[in-house]
Amino acid sequence: MKRILIRNIAHLYGILPAGVERLQGKEMAHVEKIDDAWLSIEGGHIIDFGPMSSLPDTMFDEVIDAKGGAIMPCFCDPHTHLVYAGSREQEFVDKIQGLSYAEIAQRGGGILNSVDLLHRLSEEELFEQTMRRMAEIEAKGTGCIEIKSGYGLSTEDELKILRVIRRIGQSSRVKVISTFLGAHAVSRAYRGRQGDYVRLVIDEMIPAVGREQLADYIDVFCDQGFFTPDETARILEAGARYGMRPKIHADELAPSGGVRVAVEHNALSVDHLESMPDDEIDLLLGTTTMPTCLPGTSFFLNMPYAPARRMIDRGLGIALASDYNPGSTPSGDMKFVFSLGCIKLRLLPEEAFNAVTINAAYAMGLSQDYGSITHGKAAHLIITYPIPSLAFIPYAYTSPIIRQVIL
Repeated sequence: MKRILIRNIAHLYGILPAGVERLQGKEMAHVEKIDDAWLSIEGGHIIDFGPMSSLPDTMFDEVIDAKGGAIMPCFCDPHTHLVYAGSREQEFVDKIQGLSYAEIAQRGGGILNSVDLLHRLSEEELFEQTMRRMAEIEAKGTGCIEIKSGYGLSTEDELKILRVIRRIGQSSRVKVISTFLGAHAVSRAYRGRQGDYVRLVIDEMIPAVGREQLADYIDVFCDQGFFTPDETARILEAGARYGMRPKIHADELAPSGGVRVAVEHNALSVDHLESMPDDEIDLLLGTTTMPTCLPGTSFFLNMPYAPARRMIDRGLGIALASDYNPGSTPSGDMKFVFSLGCIKLRLLPEEAFNAVTINAAYAMGLSQDYGSITHGKAAHLIITYPIPSLAFIPYAYTSPIIRQVIL
């Protein structure tokens, strides 16, 4: 197996002992580092690291000079809708002119516009569009990504999206996790018949997805104007019969009851939370469910931000994700999400760092193998240009800092 040495690392950030799968509360404010460091890789995994003074006298097949840059684990992005067709810039203009996300959806736009566009694309065209986005996010330092379906809203098109996600995972160096989101909205064909659409998801879509083993997780948009807590529970229970653990949308547009449903059904994550009331923080304490905040959505839609500061102060851990999608967040730049975590969510740089690395990996079920500098973990690494400190990364919110991405 090829043995690689990276030397002349000014700062090695994100060191965690084996077995740490997430950080919570005050733990999030600490990032262990080594200055003037080296790191070795073998078989695609981190083998060892330490200060340059401890560099062993060993032969390596390749030596990479970090040239005084920092090394950190790649960003992990645990909530995206990356497989979509075309773009929705007209809705961007509609929002500038005063229409809300909910109003656009009520007029038949939003998600349903993307559904119409995607229906007309072949699987090959959809794959090619998405791989261009994958190249973009990889260059920006993302090493693990969750991708949802949800722009199909018919059995045939949902399966098309999930097959594209599977193919992306086979074709990309980025680690890909798939989530079935047939309950993203009610399709045009079922307008006024939401109960019938829920039965379609449960009785036809979920078994079809399960038979082909196309999804790791199942998601529901549990929110005002979308799916109720009762409908969400029924869909999650159906998914569980096929081994799909929940990762759900909740409290984006209004307090929805989605957090309670998520906890009751052992969801790995509950995402958005822009309208989360304080009493729901108590529901998450002591559970395995990771609250995941999407500050890029709030930025793009001029919405309130999730109460991340209050969650951490109460003892919860949080993850951050991009929500990359064509309508509410057409960006997968996790460095910008890192910055928004500090600027808008009032997180310390260390807290935001942990939210886009180890905790984001946890929110995909990947933190045993990704998200930190740990012996034996996958060598998914960012090498930066020289930077003075960890805080410089979110502070210099538009400056390119990445010299090289190792996957």
